[in-house]
Amino acid sequence: MENSNQSINNRDGANTSVWQLVQHHTPRNAVQAQLFDVVIIGGGISGLTTALDLQREGKSCLLVEAHNLGFGTTGGTSAHLNTFLDSTYPEIDSDFGKDVSKLMASASKRMISKIKRNIDDFGIEADFEYRDGYLFSQNKKETEQLEEIFESSKDAGVEVEKADTNGLPIGFEACYKFEKQAQFHPLKYIYGLAKAFSDLGGIIIEETMITAIETAEEIHHLKYENGEFTAKNVIWATHVPPGVNILSLRNAPYRSYVLGIKLQDEAYPDCLSYDMQEPYHYFRSHVINGQKYLLLGGADHKTGHDDPEQAIADLEKYAGENFKVASIDFQWSSQYYVPVDGLPYIGQMPGDAKGIYVSTGFNGNGMIFGSLTGEILADLINGKDNELAEVLSPSRLKPISGFTEFIKENADVAYHFVVDRFGTELIASLKELPVGEGKVVKYEDEKLAIYKDEQGKITALSPVCTHTGCIVNWNGTEKSWDCPCHGGRFAIDGTVMTGPPREALKCYKL
Repeated sequence: MENSNQSINNRDGANTSVWQLVQHHTPRNAVQAQLFDVVIIGGGISGLTTALDLQREGKSCLLVEAHNLGFGTTGGTSAHLNTFLDSTYPEIDSDFGKDVSKLMASASKRMISKIKRNIDDFGIEADFEYRDGYLFSQNKKETEQLEEIFESSKDAGVEVEKADTNGLPIGFEACYKFEKQAQFHPLKYIYGLAKAFSDLGGIIIEETMITAIETAEEIHHLKYENGEFTAKNVIWATHVPPGVNILSLRNAPYRSYVLGIKLQDEAYPDCLSYDMQEPYHYFRSHVINGQKYLLLGGADHKTGHDDPEQAIADLEKYAGENFKVASIDFQWSSQYYVPVDGLPYIGQMPGDAKGIYVSTGFNGNGMIFGSLTGEILADLINGKDNELAEVLSPSRLKPISGFTEFIKENADVAYHFVVDRFGTELIASLKELPVGEGKVVKYEDEKLAIYKDEQGKITALSPVCTHTGCIVNWNGTEKSWDCPCHGGRFAIDGTVMTGPPREALKCYKL
């Protein structure tokens, strides 16, 4: 029996993205006590694409989401679809070889076509449009890097040519056009995937957190608060899986910021565009409820490190310097994970029982690699060959440059584990804390993560992340406690918003 439930478009932050304004119904199929072929954990583009791919191939699938569909990165992406990647083709050439660059270029192009095909096959209204993409430099050093990207991209089979415009009112030194890039509405898309999955007999359960997996006789028992599900195969489509594991150490969490801007002069770009600053800015337009917006993103930094409010301020300043801004109607941020060697990890989870799979490390290409997850994992579960499965295996040990990043990132984790314990501010009275703010402080000889709401109510938590014991930092723009070590994020009341922690921060009564 199927019904439908109106869901609120919540996401993992206090700020609203432009995508959340869409109305939707999450399809419901009755849950039978059964052994599923596959349980997919995570209701973003990775989980829903993979669930649909497997259900279409005759597998019985259950998708379980801890919050609501699109709660994580899919609800906060800027939704660019690219054949050039954040890990550039010169970097892939150097670390993996030109043949792998060709495979990644072909896969990226194929995933744009796959998204368009799903939209057409299932009649999804997802605002999909092909767009030219422009990558431009603004100084000699950037131009030299851009020329390398151009040559390696051509060698990889990407359609790219020199351009005399970047589609923006921003000066440049050199620019290249990547043909047949695309953009879409990510939440409309995954809601369409959810309906198609349900129509084929797939089951979706929201607001259910998987707390543990136990395996006996090749059957996986997925524990949650009120019971368990059983499956032959399990897929973690949740960024890094919860708990302490090797993928927590091989991925660095980052946040990226986006503004939704109305312009005075209607000079909205009809393309996708990217500069080569570090961190880079990215640009496109989208019509939301009849109003066109410039979507300007950038100011990326490691989660829990830099000041999120300053990142937003920097992006607003950049917008004012380069565009005729009428108003900034939206501002939000989203999380992604950078793999130590540049390519995503998709396949069997290292160290876990056979049949437990993972997809993570998408860098800034989550919509592409989230779609690729479905292709690779469906092939692995169905016993089919996939030429990218070995390249992107989570158990891979090369290249050497990945080991260097592994050492650097985990030295940074160790640094924050020690130093953050001695840098807290002493507050003599809770009255000193402004309303609407949070701080990690010493209070009556206790170290606490304290938040004061607009009515003056205090929420006091342990600041020790329940993942590996690092000290969380306050994110003033998304109203969350963010861990600088592995990217765990907690709500004001201490509950887990995003993994890898499984347990909430301890709450204290003052």
